[in-house]
Amino acid sequence: MVVVVVVVVVVVVVVMVVVVVVVVVMVVMVVVVEVVEVVVVVVVEVVEVVVVVMVMVVVVVVVVVVVVEVVVVEVVVMVVMVVVEVVVVEVVVMVVMVVVVVEVVEVVVVVVMVVVEVVVVVVAVVVVVVAVVVVVVEVVVEVVAVVVVCV
Repeated sequence: MVVVVVVVVVVVVVVMVVVVVVVVVMVVMVVVVEVVEVVVVVVVEVVEVVVVVMVMVVVVVVVVVVVVEVVVVEVVVMVVMVVVEVVVVEVVVMVVMVVVVVEVVEVVVVVVMVVVEVVVVVVAVVVVVVAVVVVVVEVVVEVVAVVVVCV
């Protein structure tokens, strides 16, 4: 009977160590998720600033092109301006595509963060349930030990 009590106590201690390790892993996961979330937000903001600057440059180029077309009406200059306008339109399309990709990445990151936080909550609930079971087993072992000693 003493061997059974010792085995149960060892099992309880091992389960408690596992619970502590799981809690530490959960805390590390939460910290990593928060750091990744901050990095993604910073990257998204930087990309948005770059996109705004690119749009401003495109607007300046269009204004310069229009002014040059009004001032100089030569055929060669008009051809060059048409080419520049086509390039500007392509740049605007690329900028819009970059903005769309950035927004999609931002949504995906938010969804991943929500999923990770749900997993962390589920793991926390499991840890609490395991801790309750460990406490109940410990109480039962102590009661059995008292009964054995009394008998």
